[in-house]
Amino acid sequence: MFPPMLPEVPSVHPSELDSTAPVPAGSTLLDVREQDEWDSGHAPGAVHIPLGDLPARYGELDADSKILVMCHSGARSARATQWLNDAVGFEATNVDGGIVAWAGAGLPVER
Repeated sequence: MFPPMLPEVPSVHPSELDSTAPVPAGSTLLDVREQDEWDSGHAPGAVHIPLGDLPARYGELDADSKILVMCHSGARSARATQWLNDAVGFEATNVDGGIVAWAGAGLPVER
């Protein structure tokens, strides 16, 4: 389902985001981590769809929205970004460094 080798995918590091509004207007933050990872802390307002569920649930996302995709460190979200862009035709961008970099950039995390 998901490609094993990743070409370059569009990426943004959390430090490049506006700290007062890290998810730009017209965008959706998608978290593809597992439930236990989500429960341990996630970005406010993120949509949670674990990577393994994404092929069956991507229809829950707004196809007209830009999608920022996050995981723990950036590997799973890069795969999801590639799949959303290539297979589904979305405009998705990987959040480089995942929730670790997000929190490290001082962006909000809730439990």
